[in-house]
Amino acid sequence: MIATNATALQLAEHHDLPAPRLIAADLAGNQSGTPASLETAVAGTTNWPNSSPERLRAAGAALARLHTIPMAPREHLPFRPRPIAVDDFATDRRTGRMPTTPLLQQADALIRAHGLPEEPSVYLHGDVWPGNMLWSNHQVTAFIDWKTAGVGALGVDLSELRKQVAITFGPQAPTEVLTGYQHATGHPAPHVAYWDAVAALNTPTTCWTPTATLRRNDFLDEALRNLP
Repeated sequence: MIATNATALQLAEHHDLPAPRLIAADLAGNQSGTPASLETAVAGTTNWPNSSPERLRAAGAALARLHTIPMAPREHLPFRPRPIAVDDFATDRRTGRMPTTPLLQQADALIRAHGLPEEPSVYLHGDVWPGNMLWSNHQVTAFIDWKTAGVGALGVDLSELRKQVAITFGPQAPTEVLTGYQHATGHPAPHVAYWDAVAALNTPTTCWTPTATLRRNDFLDEALRNLP
């Protein structure tokens, strides 16, 4: 993860993306005694004082900047079939390592039957949620925490953010994120329902609060209704 973070920050600087800048990396731990990296501090806060449509659209537009870079997998930036790819809660449920529910079982079966959509691969952050976005003067100054970055379909990032704001702010928030994203790109995002379901499936069966679980379920149910 440290190597991925360092590689991702180098690429972000090369493309002038909103991210910290890598100062140094000791990936083998030869100098520091453990794998380590050092990056710049970035002004801003991860606190979202409100969930206004303007703030949510700005978040979507900022995310669109990351996906302007087409890319194939490379060392330390692997293919990512889902957000936070180091977790695979769907497989944990399927193999009995975690309890499940009828909704999650149905969604898992539909997503597996649907199969991975054919889409161009782009540069991905891999863990887009409000806590990984720094704000200053109503603008996103940086995406932080790049340790699960990689390449893959843009929906991996977009739907993770949509899921996160649905859980945090309620069911209207994902639409505003999508509006901001599509306005920035100038075209519709592909396969949104599929990636929404994938993002929702990559959560624990029971989320951190009853409200979070309910909102996750509502977000997933909406995705399944729109899945071709």
